[in-house]
Amino acid sequence: MSFKEVSFKEFALGDTGDVITSITTTLSRLGFLQEVTEHFDGRVENAIKAFQQERGLIVTGVVNQVTFRALDEAHWKLGDRILRHNPGSLMRGDDVALLQARLVEMGFNAGRVDGIYGTLTESAVAEFQKSAGVKVDGSCGPATVIALMRLLKTVTGGAPSQLRDEAARAIRGPALANKIIVIDPGSDNFDSEIIFDIAQRLEGRLIALGVTVILTNSPGARSSESDRINLANSVGADLVISLRLDRYRNEKAHGLATYYYGSDIHKVHSVVGERFANLVQREICSRTDLLNCRTHAKTWDLLRLTKAPTVRIDLGYISNPGDLQRLEEANFRETIVESLIVAVQRLYLSAENDAKTGTLRISDLRKAGIRI
Repeated sequence: MSFKEVSFKEFALGDTGDVITSITTTLSRLGFLQEVTEHFDGRVENAIKAFQQERGLIVTGVVNQVTFRALDEAHWKLGDRILRHNPGSLMRGDDVALLQARLVEMGFNAGRVDGIYGTLTESAVAEFQKSAGVKVDGSCGPATVIALMRLLKTVTGGAPSQLRDEAARAIRGPALANKIIVIDPGSDNFDSEIIFDIAQRLEGRLIALGVTVILTNSPGARSSESDRINLANSVGADLVISLRLDRYRNEKAHGLATYYYGSDIHKVHSVVGERFANLVQREICSRTDLLNCRTHAKTWDLLRLTKAPTVRIDLGYISNPGDLQRLEEANFRETIVESLIVAVQRLYLSAENDAKTGTLRISDLRKAGIRI
């Protein structure tokens, strides 16, 4: 099965055909389905839901483009193919992610473990090949895989990726001035007015503090997700904040949830992204009565492909009368904005300068001599 070979449409309950056979073959190989079939029945739907849950995707039971690509990536095992950097068509898969994870464990800088064979992965493979006495070409073939397996058990580098993330955060210092923050009002039509208002309020407050702020969207010009990711990567952002409202068919669903990049399958997560997600969740919940729906690791493209630490914040359910009523209040939106600004500053504070959740104010930071 190849993602590129399918003229894509969504596949759901009742569909039949060769593509369903390919999907169920992959699900069977991964242990989610007992037998291969060309019929998308209830068993297949349940298997898709289990796969989506495990991969940190939105659980729908429907095979959309994101799920189909994830299935395609999941069926590759390290050694199945020669991995190399193809600038025009980057190789993706679990085999790439496993290679990246093992290189990182051994102390080589392969960048984020995202399952995409980019320039950093190619460089890390070349560095490993030099150290292992294997032909240096930056591609991962049988000889490189064998060398990797031999050395992995004897050479490890701790958690260098975590150290690099923390060091980069520390080097930039606690001041908000001169930082680049991308605000992504990644809203749908149903919540655009609320989300854009909060984004613009946040933009104004951050600019006043010396931050360079870039908005990925405007009310009159909407960008695709890939364009927003490319924009954030091109400007060298320090942090990306994506603002959303959720909705659900049952109006009782309500509350605040924050998401960061992480994959239990590949045992990786964004250290800084997770810290910021926790700060956002705690600061907003301590200042409002929004239900705490916790933070969650996800592999959504916005979180996975954006180079800077990125969080998506679902600020409540527009389908819930209580959440909607609060979000329509100007004072409530200002409270959310202040919570976000304090969370941003706390992200860059050292532990000794930090304060209890919900107690820090912008005026407190100035009194402490922190330049903001």
